[in-house]
Amino acid sequence: MSPVVAASILPPHTLSVAPMMDWTDRHCRVFHRLLSRRALLYTEMVTTGALLHGNAARHLAFDPSEHPVALQLGGSDPAALAAAARMGQERGYDEINLNVGCPSDRVQNGFFGACLMATPDVVAEGVAAMRSAVNIPVTVKHRIGIDDQDSYEKLHHFVSTVAAAGCETFIVHARKAILKGLSPKQNREIPPLRYEVVQQLKQDFPGLTVVLNGGVKSLTDTQAYLGWADGVMIGREAYQHPYLLAGVDSQIFGEDTLPPTRREVILAYLPYVAAQLGQGVYLSHLTRHILGLFAGQSGARHWKRTLSERSHLPGAGVEVILDAMAGIPDGALDARFDSELNKEAAIV
Repeated sequence: MSPVVAASILPPHTLSVAPMMDWTDRHCRVFHRLLSRRALLYTEMVTTGALLHGNAARHLAFDPSEHPVALQLGGSDPAALAAAARMGQERGYDEINLNVGCPSDRVQNGFFGACLMATPDVVAEGVAAMRSAVNIPVTVKHRIGIDDQDSYEKLHHFVSTVAAAGCETFIVHARKAILKGLSPKQNREIPPLRYEVVQQLKQDFPGLTVVLNGGVKSLTDTQAYLGWADGVMIGREAYQHPYLLAGVDSQIFGEDTLPPTRREVILAYLPYVAAQLGQGVYLSHLTRHILGLFAGQSGARHWKRTLSERSHLPGAGVEVILDAMAGIPDGALDARFDSELNKEAAIV
């Protein structure tokens, strides 16, 4: 296993959870924070239009427990990006991130997301405007290329242009985006992963913070990638198998603390659930993020079935979660992520 670096010198970008539309909402982030105190969390992408002309309070709402948490913006107009970034800083976010990776048709039609890789000057102007508006970090998340514009030379030009505008952190999804002919889901799976391209970027820009994103599935792999990358961003794996995050603080950040058990995480989540129910939030909006907590464990089917079938019923409350937990063997509830072995071990 790679040597663990002292926790005090590791920045939040060392391990982060990716912004994922329809997934990483504020309830999901509260749940993830119960698993890891150190991982950097990201909002879903929020467009500048939604903030400037919509319900900004709803889009920007987050629980104080989520820190460190970054706001991801979608947009291309420098003035709008600056105004939205300022709103994010005023609300208390720790970072503003610009989405230059989403390949959906809706995003392309709005001239933001991955299509902006074709116009690095536009991205640079947006970054410069945001940096002038806020004093928190402004970062960019992007692909390694789009369509037939996927040469390393173009990627190098993109990064150098945006870096010249003051961006110091680049989160790189190690796949190119195919803007015509593939759905967003297919764009996360069909274009091949090319970690070597991201590694070359880090070699060519040693002064920048380069974070690897795309296809990372374990903390063991994360440790290996941290041998050359400044950070690793985990996406779908952290959502579908969230207990992976329980080993982050000890195994990645080097903290001398016991990872939480699933039982501890559930019991810690219940007060938040109760408070949100009291504010009119539906239980299903709170339980959908915890369906994968027992993935691969005894009782997982009971857990998912109970939550899925009962959370949407009128008047459903915390008793649904307690009933789901009651069908889980103690061994699964109290297994604890073993940071030394990168696996779970039952408490004895």
